[in-house]
Amino acid sequence: MARELPSASGLDAWDSFLRAHATLMRRLEIDLAQGTGLTLADFDVLAQLARAGGELRMTDLANRALVSRSGMTRRVARLVEEGLVRRANADADARGVVVALTDAGVARLTETAPVHLRGVSELFVAQLDEQELAVLKNALDKVTVDCTFG
Repeated sequence: MARELPSASGLDAWDSFLRAHATLMRRLEIDLAQGTGLTLADFDVLAQLARAGGELRMTDLANRALVSRSGMTRRVARLVEEGLVRRANADADARGVVVALTDAGVARLTETAPVHLRGVSELFVAQLDEQELAVLKNALDKVTVDCTFG
């Protein structure tokens, strides 16, 4: 059983990762909300849709976004009310739901992205050199692949 437990350096790295993640997310959330009035979770939904070409099935959006799956339906409903996204039945499968950016959603994303990206740049990217960024990306990609469920 002792072999299954993390080493002290492993636990230290884990603790640093958790603290950095929580600190960065709180700061990015505050900066985005104060600068634009948009929550980080709403921004993430809009950004995920934009990265996917403007629309995604609800299940795919839930898999990509930072928001919990259970909260996605409520979040999308609120974004629909605000006119930033629209919902429609998927053509191939009437049971599926597609979420798509509206013109207002694209405009809101365009307006808020510089605030978010400035925060990412200043709070994260600027703290690391290119080699550290490459090592971190490689390590986190490995963890992501190993933790992905089929």
